[in-house]
Amino acid sequence: MINISSKERPKSSLNVLIRLIPFLIPYKKQLMIAGLALLIAASATLSIPYAFHKMIDLGFSALSVEEGNHINLYFLALFGMSLILGVATAARFYMVSWLGERVTADIRCTVYSHVIKQGTKFFEFTKTGEILSRITTDTTLIQSLISTSISMGLRNILLFTGCMIMLFITSVTLSIIILSILVIVLLPVIHYSRHVRKLSRDSQDQIASASAMAGEILDAIPTVQAFTHESIEAERFNTSIEHSFYTAIKRVHARSLLTMVVILLTFGTITFVLWLGAHAVVQGRMSGGELSQFILYSAILSGSIGALSEVLGDAQRAAGAAERLLELLSIQSVLQPNALPVRPRSKHGTALIIRDISFRYRPQIQRFTLSDLSLNIDSGETLAIVGRSGAGKTTLFQLILRFYDPQEGSIRLDGIDIRHLNLHSLRNAIGIVPQETVIFSTNAMENIRYGQAQASDNEVIAAAKMAAADEFIEQLPEGYQTFLGENGVRLSGGQKQRIAIARVLLKNPPLLLLDEATSALDAESERLVKKALEVAKVGRTTLIIAHRLATVKCANRIAVLENGCIAETGTHDDLIMKNGLYSSLAALQFNSLLKQ
Repeated sequence: MINISSKERPKSSLNVLIRLIPFLIPYKKQLMIAGLALLIAASATLSIPYAFHKMIDLGFSALSVEEGNHINLYFLALFGMSLILGVATAARFYMVSWLGERVTADIRCTVYSHVIKQGTKFFEFTKTGEILSRITTDTTLIQSLISTSISMGLRNILLFTGCMIMLFITSVTLSIIILSILVIVLLPVIHYSRHVRKLSRDSQDQIASASAMAGEILDAIPTVQAFTHESIEAERFNTSIEHSFYTAIKRVHARSLLTMVVILLTFGTITFVLWLGAHAVVQGRMSGGELSQFILYSAILSGSIGALSEVLGDAQRAAGAAERLLELLSIQSVLQPNALPVRPRSKHGTALIIRDISFRYRPQIQRFTLSDLSLNIDSGETLAIVGRSGAGKTTLFQLILRFYDPQEGSIRLDGIDIRHLNLHSLRNAIGIVPQETVIFSTNAMENIRYGQAQASDNEVIAAAKMAAADEFIEQLPEGYQTFLGENGVRLSGGQKQRIAIARVLLKNPPLLLLDEATSALDAESERLVKKALEVAKVGRTTLIIAHRLATVKCANRIAVLENGCIAETGTHDDLIMKNGLYSSLAALQFNSLLKQ
């Protein structure tokens, strides 16, 4: 889950929506057009009751011919106002809808771009399903706010203000009464709306939690099915959905009650005031037209208040969504780029110096994963790193890639501390074949091209041939254009690994990191890939992690890790002669192979 301290959390109020203004600023022209259309539409709406006032007073009394002509003018004016209202409303709707779609797209891109730049530690504590929920569901609420609620809110604020002015012009006494009662009514409503906002935030959190759970299970569906946990996981998801449903119902109940109270009290107030107005007409203190004008303005006023209560509810939900999105944007990676980034000096012959590094994943863990570890890897050297599981081999690779920084010591690439290198430049100089191969939901060609986005098809195919992947790719239904399925579900483990090796060969980096790069290959494929890697290693520095010691016998040097420390180094033959840890590991493996 995403953890943000209360100090970092945006204020729990509608003020959080102000922080979305920077996303609107680039579209000043569209905002001005929408604002102008809104102003024209509101003015046209406010003109209609006045036209009715004149028509009633002039049409239902003794009129001269000249006054009769005035009726025609008022009807024409009424039609003209309706035409202006229709055009302006359509223009406003189009522009605010455009703004809603545009700003939502910008927010999604900004949040996603920010998230994928976060360090590994961020993803250790954050569920991807929750991130996706924020990027999709929460931005949809903001889209609704911008494209509908804000426009409706401004429109009804203008109508409310205009109606109040016209009501005072029509009858000061009745207007003072209606305004006084409305103020008394709205104060508790505003207070109660804060409770609605909290429920909205809780509802969104529950939905995000359910999405995160579903994403995690779907990613691990083979394991779920292998352990026959389909019913158990379905029940877990159902329980989570039920929690989100009940939380949403609480929000809906609270908002429904709020809407009912606002409408009931508002219309009750207006009905009471209109009753007073009817008596004023009977007593001759108002004309029928003035009362009709007052009724229409009161109706518009009550409608605007009801609409504003709806807008307030939408704004409360959007504020909760904005709060959650801004939490993501406020997170800063612990691995900050250097103020003056330096690029690696060389593209070839990269030397790597690891000096006295100590590292642990979390401060509360007493034992270091790596402790006082030092290694000098010369340009073009192939260093194999072996050891028991948990010795710290993969952790060392993560430090070289600067997914983490060591608490002590330094790692230097061509004499430059990697903390002084631009992260993009550093990682662009490194190619890695990880232990767990990642295959993207696209075709084989694009999966390999991920190593170098600008590579031609011929370069991709050449890399595939070097990695012994060309043969099985050509046998796929559509060759290199064959869709490989989500997570490469249509490929075997060995085929996935050859795709990953082809990807890194296409990247052609000066430093290669091979984390069990041939572990899932059959004997023939392993022979072909090892031959390709031998060619790829020429003029490059290569670090190999391997549990199968037979794959590292030809390395220039072998470093043996034990409990995060270098236990011994040397060639295969030297380490066998030492009768140390490597010798015992080799004896176990080779004796096991002989028995088979």
